[in-house]
Amino acid sequence: PDGRRVDVQLKGSGRTPYSRGGDGRAALGPMLREHLISEAMHGLGIPTTRSLAVVATGEPVYRETELPGAVLTRVASSHLRVGTFEYAARFLGPDAVKALADHAIARHFPECLNADRPYQAFWNGVAQRQTELIAAWMGVGFVHGVMNTDNAAIAGETLDYGPCAFLDAYDPATVFSSIDQFGRYAYGQQSAIARWNVARLAETMLPLFDETPADALAWAQDAVDALEAKMHAAWEQVMRRKLGLHNQASTDGELIHDLLAWMHESNLDFTNTFRSLPVASDDLANATGAFATDTFRAWHARWRSRWTDPAAVKSLMRKSNPALIPRNHRVEAALSAAVNEGEFTQFDRLLDVMQSPYDDQPQHADLQEPAPETDPPYRTYCGT
Repeated sequence: PDGRRVDVQLKGSGRTPYSRGGDGRAALGPMLREHLISEAMHGLGIPTTRSLAVVATGEPVYRETELPGAVLTRVASSHLRVGTFEYAARFLGPDAVKALADHAIARHFPECLNADRPYQAFWNGVAQRQTELIAAWMGVGFVHGVMNTDNAAIAGETLDYGPCAFLDAYDPATVFSSIDQFGRYAYGQQSAIARWNVARLAETMLPLFDETPADALAWAQDAVDALEAKMHAAWEQVMRRKLGLHNQASTDGELIHDLLAWMHESNLDFTNTFRSLPVASDDLANATGAFATDTFRAWHARWRSRWTDPAAVKSLMRKSNPALIPRNHRVEAALSAAVNEGEFTQFDRLLDVMQSPYDDQPQHADLQEPAPETDPPYRTYCGT
């Protein structure tokens, strides 16, 4: 109705040319996970594919055990990925890459049509959207879990919710995916992997950047090299908003890093700590736990020195720090009840509260609690 064009994809409907020998089917649990988390990400204000529906097929899917089958109807700006360009470059040749780039420009970056160098402008646009997306992930403690080029959407939307999860205690080395044994897709590595992905896009487009191979490579190398600083700046801006700071200062990077180091050392919950900072600040004399330490008090003094309007600081923090995220243990409990018992009460409750995650919802205060310390380390699986 609003004129935006979207793609509709069925995930789990059967084999396609890209199934790599698999059956192309999907189990109910992973499809419900994608429905829940993608809609939660939308509620959090993060660019994402959407889930229109999950439909049970009534047919079994065989993995380690027999599981109920389902099909997810996914809606996206498009399903063009960095991997699409890699496929075209490897199997179809330069003309196909050009046709694909022209299509992607017309669909997602029409402003590039009038640029002096449209293909460089297109690459810059893709890189910028990835930069903003990863910074937004980091701001809510989201860990994608499998950031390969096939999951890097040209449109800059979060794509594929297999082994994803959210931080409880802050630790940049956090890994949830069972297949990520070396931390390639750890929380703190996501910007580096995004740069790696868009570098692969640049490789496929080298013939379009310049007729002279050496000049094309030089431009691409300079563009990729410049991304690290841009991604760091985008991350700092997200973190600055989480601290309620409306303007920029040269000391902000150190302020942010020192806070995160204190959170890591104190094993503090990422989401709840940021949400609690204004409350702790109002009553520092009666603070308890890690908020009562000399380390925090010294940091707090530096933070308060950056305030100009306390009301504006707190307002920005409320808009930038969710009260609720899809807690991993809650998601697992909801999926287990839905799949094994046909009971959707927990699932529907999570789906409902995540429509307004930045609002205080005291009736759902239990959903703000991290997993019990006695729980084993959380592990996720692709499920497809």
